Amino acid sequence: MKKRLQVFVSSTYLDLIEERQAAVSAILKAGHIPAGMELFTAGDQSQWNIIKRWIDESDVYMLILGGRYGSVESNSGLSYTELEYNYALETNKPLFAVVINDSALDLKIQKNGSEVIEKDHPVELKEFKKKILTNMSSFFDDEKDIRLCVLESLPEIAISRNLDGWISGSEVPDTKSLVDEITRVTKENNDLNNEIIRLQEKIKKIPTLRNNKSLDEDINVLKSIIVKFPERLHTNKIGEEITLFEALLWLKSNLVTGITNKNGIDDLTSYVYGHICPRLQIHDLVVNEKVASVKYRRFSLTKQGQKLLAYIEKKKLIDK
Repeated sequence: MKKRLQVFVSSTYLDLIEERQAAVSAILKAGHIPAGMELFTAGDQSQWNIIKRWIDESDVYMLILGGRYGSVESNSGLSYTELEYNYALETNKPLFAVVINDSALDLKIQKNGSEVIEKDHPVELKEFKKKILTNMSSFFDDEKDIRLCVLESLPEIAISRNLDGWISGSEVPDTKSLVDEITRVTKENNDLNNEIIRLQEKIKKIPTLRNNKSLDEDINVLKSIIVKFPERLHTNKIGEEITLFEALLWLKSNLVTGITNKNGIDDLTSYVYGHICPRLQIHDLVVNEKVASVKYRRFSLTKQGQKLLAYIEKKKLIDK
């Protein structure tokens, strides 16, 4: 698609009417769109905001500098022409300028009188000219030079910068099928993202399921191991034998605080300490540890034992 660039043409007006017309003509001939604000009265602050918006909306800024500095804005002390140029620089707008040659300016003075030269702000004009010549610029003697500069500068800018430009509506491709495809792909992408989230949640539960399976296996093992009590220890609560699983449940409160072998313990506690706790220790459910500052030791629950008892309690609640 062929892009048409919008070119903002800036200059003082009354002294450069023919030069502006030459620039506009060349821009049109090159297939682009000229824009300018010469119909607005300089010095109107609200119109300055409009000018800035026009510069923003244009693709390229072009300056024609003759022998005049232009109307000066009171707050900044700069001419509106220089303000426009500075704004184009600040916004990184692609720009180029044509500056009148001294000999051409002399001929213009002879033809049109002193109205085409600066009388009030010659120093400001000189400094402005220096600034312009440090950027993309060239000199002109007549309208032909201006047309040539336009026809040379615009293609170079169009190639070196990725500009928005304008295109004909007839050149715009039918994007309906593309929009439909984007909609379809977007929906498909959302569905896949939702499926990923679902699978991630499922994966998070897998370790728990495996752990639960392992705890169930531990319970089955404990239920398969028989603990026999000596006849002397038989009571209404304790018969001849129980499973190691039943023993764990029976002793859980004692194991929370610890079952010790300190002096003076009864025969049942001694038997639990010496015969049942070591068997629970084999399955990593209890640990035998030294108690600080005393001479006896104790069996207490390990983290694995706590986990197993917690799991048993949860199962009881679920099964109710």
